[in-house]
Amino acid sequence: MLAPLQFNQRDLGHGASDTVLHPVVAVALLVTIVLMLWRPRKYAIVPLLLCTFLVPRGQEVMLAGAHVYVRLILALAGFICVVKDKFRIVDRLNIVDKIFIVWACYRVFATVVTNWPSGVMEQLSFLLSALCGYFLLRYLIANEEDVARAAKTLAVVALVLGACMVYEHHFRVNPFGTYLGGAPTAPEIRDGTARAQATFGHSILAGCFGGTLIPLFVWLLSKKSWVAAVAGIVGSTLMVLTANSSTPILAYVAGILGLLLWPVRRKMKAVRWLIVITLAVLALVMNAPVWFLIAHINVVGGSGGYDRAFLIDMCMRHIRDWWLIGTNQNGNWGYDMWDMSDQFVAEAETGGILGLACFIAIIAKSFSRLGSMRKRVKPKQQWLFWCLGSIMLANIFAYFGVAYWDQTQVWWFALLAMICAVTVPHVPHELTKTGPAVSEGEMIPDLVETAPEARAAVLFPGLRKTVRLWGGPEL
Repeated sequence: MLAPLQFNQRDLGHGASDTVLHPVVAVALLVTIVLMLWRPRKYAIVPLLLCTFLVPRGQEVMLAGAHVYVRLILALAGFICVVKDKFRIVDRLNIVDKIFIVWACYRVFATVVTNWPSGVMEQLSFLLSALCGYFLLRYLIANEEDVARAAKTLAVVALVLGACMVYEHHFRVNPFGTYLGGAPTAPEIRDGTARAQATFGHSILAGCFGGTLIPLFVWLLSKKSWVAAVAGIVGSTLMVLTANSSTPILAYVAGILGLLLWPVRRKMKAVRWLIVITLAVLALVMNAPVWFLIAHINVVGGSGGYDRAFLIDMCMRHIRDWWLIGTNQNGNWGYDMWDMSDQFVAEAETGGILGLACFIAIIAKSFSRLGSMRKRVKPKQQWLFWCLGSIMLANIFAYFGVAYWDQTQVWWFALLAMICAVTVPHVPHELTKTGPAVSEGEMIPDLVETAPEARAAVLFPGLRKTVRLWGGPEL
């Protein structure tokens, strides 16, 4: 029998039994919606991110028995902008977008079939949050300038949350839960130490959010945004430390490790093969499966490394139970097996082989786009792609210790949107008359290494998109 879901364990379709919407949150929500709908597109990302991450995730409106959370309201309201602009997003629907749609839809289909007739409303909530939220961010983040604006906003978010989590960790009072509601008023205590969580659903999620942001703020340093970068790094570090969990620390270290691999960027194929060979050798010499390496990781004491390894092991042993459309019997596999505290296990148990394959394909295609574009630009432009790849690496490390289910999902969608925005396929060297679908008059950065003086401006005379390049061959 599945263990009951508690308030701070699961988000989709679960939560309080009545509306929890503080007047301050209601005003902030209204102001955010107004700014998104009536301000220029490039500025809408700022209020969206501020309201998403600074409002406790439990703030909700009960509507006909359904839990409509603030982030879902923001996604639906913001999606109006996408519809009004006729779904004009940079690079149209690329391969990452298509896989994302298949992933979200099949995951919902599989979960509904597996749990029928219960769980329909929560899956509808997830589908709307995923599709509307993702494509809203794809619409708002269209170029490097938008990435920088989002990064500066997240720096403010990290600094505020970091300061509040220090307060929560020291005084054992969560100011968000105490004064706004929608979050616990006191943090969880483990081995005598508080685990701060601020506005998030769990302390591990709060720490992972901060830990995976570090490479983005390091990139801001190269943009001469010193104040925002330092504020973000300090805030993120405080979030990781006060969460008091191993997973955020490992994600933090993984992001830094990714940045430190910059000198060997031209030898990454050899690095990847070295990792594969190392894992293969370990699999041969270890008495237990290789994923039990996780069981030996205990950074802060009292960590559940063995539980994570055992969770993966049980998932692999019961592949016949979930391969087609997932399963709802994982709670019967062993103690605490209902707690899918591993993103890859969660994808397998909710979406089967197809859902897991799509999720991995999203990660793989994102890395592929970053790697391909990095090789085709000038050296001074490559750092952004490397930093985004380091963020992806940090998230992968986080996924082995937690499954995203609160505001961290929005951060994941935003990362994918950033990657899609900066890896728009440029006009090939032989130059055609048809350019990528971007907003009118918007500039595409110089991404052609063989023609370093070229800059492309894409216009919309009627339905055709004409490209003129200065400094390149004449059309």
